[in-house]
This record gives sequence, structure tokens and C-alpha cells, in this order.
Amino acid sequence: MNHIEEKIKAMGLELPPAPPSAGIYYPVVITGNHLYVSGQGPVQSNGELIKGKVGKDLNLEQGQLAARQVGLTMFSTIKAQIGDLSKIKRIIKTFGMVNCYPEFEQHPQTINGFSQLMVDVFGEEHGKGARSAVGMSLPANIAVEIEAIFELHDAL
Repeated sequence: MNHIEEKIKAMGLELPPAPPSAGIYYPVVITGNHLYVSGQGPVQSNGELIKGKVGKDLNLEQGQLAARQVGLTMFSTIKAQIGDLSKIKRIIKTFGMVNCYPEFEQHPQTINGFSQLMVDVFGEEHGKGARSAVGMSLPANIAVEIEAIFELHDAL
């Protein structure tokens, strides 16, 4: 087990099963030493998705937990694709999408659940990156979807 998985386990969290590709795309694309992860949803350990609109079906705290779960799902996807999470050096960019109604305005606070996980895993310097957070309607009524770009230690 590598240090990223050890940190996740020490936080009392576990990686869910990596979701199968649900369309005509690659879950992960690597170019040089950049790893691009397609949009991920909040898959739980039992394989079920966290669903609902934040601000109506889910409160802010539940939305943040869904965003954190997306981070765990993302790590599972990366591990399934490249085999070893220790190849990741840092997060570069996060694009967070929150399933909500137009009146909900706490998109950044919701995506903080994901961002805090990245800081907890990679530390302050490598766990913070550029970020956007928006609200919209999401497929299958999932609570949060996030795509991200990571820097790898070396090109694969």
C-alpha cells in the first residue's frame, strides 16, 4: 500500500470500487507528466451513487461529503488505470459541478469537501490547485461531479 492509500485509511476512509466507463471517453488520459481525469461521481463503498440536489435533498454538509466521496472515487479510477497512486505529485486543477437549483449559491463551499481531501492527502503545497465550482443539473441526479488534472512525478 502506498502513502496516499495509507493516509486515506488513517482518516478512516476507504476507496470505493472504480466505476466502469459510461460513455465514449477514457476515464484517464496522460500526456507528458499530466494526468487528466474525466468527470467522476460520488461512488460509495457499496457501489451506489450519492444522489440528490444539494440545498434541497442534501444539506451543505452532505454535499461536502459527496464531494469528498468523489475524490475517493477519483483515486480508485486513477489506481485502476495506472496501478499506483504514489505516481501522483500534486493536483493542478479541479472543475467541480454541484447538482442544485438556481437559488443555491454555495458551490465553492460544496466542492471544498473534495479540495480538503486533496490537502489532507498531498499537504498544503501540493493539495491546492486552481479550481472552479459551478451549479447545474447532473446526470442520474448525482449530487456532485468533478474532473481534475494532476501532475505526475514522472511522465509514464
